[in-house]
Amino acid sequence: MSTPAASTSARLIGIELDPGSIGRTRPEIEHERDVAIFDLIDSNSFALEAGPDGPYRMQIGIAEERLVLDVRGEDSQPVAALQLPLGSFRRLIKDYFLICESYHEAIRTAPPSRIEAIDMGRRGLHDEGSQLLMDRLKGKARLDFDTARRLFTLICALHWKG
Repeated sequence: MSTPAASTSARLIGIELDPGSIGRTRPEIEHERDVAIFDLIDSNSFALEAGPDGPYRMQIGIAEERLVLDVRGEDSQPVAALQLPLGSFRRLIKDYFLICESYHEAIRTAPPSRIEAIDMGRRGLHDEGSQLLMDRLKGKARLDFDTARRLFTLICALHWKG
């Protein structure tokens, strides 16, 4: 589903989660966050609709019930602050965490067919959240579906409490 970036400038080269938006959690959750950031930086396509060309650095945080994507240039100078209401993501994030819990429980005790069914539901919710993110960023930023999936993972990471 992913399309390669038109140029090396249409990409994110640095991602950080706002320390004020997350708390310390279990080491395995912190590891999941680090892996998600690594995967996003490794492969992404992102460009602002209006503003300077990238590459970009981004800090993802939450402020005043809004998701804030603080986009900066390669030199870390502010470029844009994309703000999205969190309300549209809340139900999806809650459902995603519930199904993730079910998935982790199933891995321990359920037959493979049950695990596969739960995993399909989990992937479906993740896809829905990714599409919602792309829709909300329309007119502000261009990103491919795989980049939206990885960003949605990090949006969820802001809510992982352990």
